[in-house]
Amino acid sequence: MPIASGARRAPKRVLPGFKLTLGFTLFYLSIIVLIPLSALVFKTFTLTWEQFVFAVSSPRVMAAYRLTFGASFVAAVVNAFFGLLIAWVLVRYTFPGKKLIDALVDLPFALPTAVAGISLTALLASNGWIGSLLEPHGIQLAFNRNGVVIALIFIGLPFVVRTVQPVLEDAEKELEEAATCLGATRWQTFRYVIFPTVAPALLTGFAMAFARAIGEYGSVIFIAGNMPMVSEITPLIIIGKLEQYDYAGATAVAVVLLVISFALLLVINALQAWQRK
Repeated sequence: MPIASGARRAPKRVLPGFKLTLGFTLFYLSIIVLIPLSALVFKTFTLTWEQFVFAVSSPRVMAAYRLTFGASFVAAVVNAFFGLLIAWVLVRYTFPGKKLIDALVDLPFALPTAVAGISLTALLASNGWIGSLLEPHGIQLAFNRNGVVIALIFIGLPFVVRTVQPVLEDAEKELEEAATCLGATRWQTFRYVIFPTVAPALLTGFAMAFARAIGEYGSVIFIAGNMPMVSEITPLIIIGKLEQYDYAGATAVAVVLLVISFALLLVINALQAWQRK
């Protein structure tokens, strides 16, 4: 029987049960993500504006912000450079032990952060294997800001390597060969051919490493020294307020980190959209 003009068929989906799966997804995300975050925000609303400003801008909290965001940025920059280098070596060269090194890149993902912090402390403390060699020269890497940066570099490196690596694998080597045939130097080939290809992925890895470092606690707490106004990170401020039963103050500081982390996620999504173009 012919279909009347103007009548439209509902589009058929490839997989059945779209409404059911969408409903389950929204329900699951609400239980796991939205409801806890909403509770965090609503608890902060119990503070007046003056109390909120005092909680998130006291001198001790501001010092923790500066350390957390400053160390996270420095660690992300270091990871962007060395992550690109490691990804390049793993993709472009073949050498003994390559698979082992490739597996070690994921070690910070699998290793509990507390174990990572204890391990770094055992190595870098004044009586550790590395710290004992540097201590006579006046170099201290543990129990100060240097230790915070090192811990954040450790936990953030895989984000850059695993983001850049597949882009390098898919890069067209013919373009590099054409640039070489046209007389381009190695630096010119990297600058004008290779780097524009990996730049979006590199920026994405940088943003992910930066966002991950902002909320890191386990690996930093053992090596930072935790001295107020010197080596105290923002998550430790939150823990301290919770131990003092200042739940509203703790949630206020947490909301600041939440807003900044959410903004970074938007940046990451924008970079990924740019990378797909």
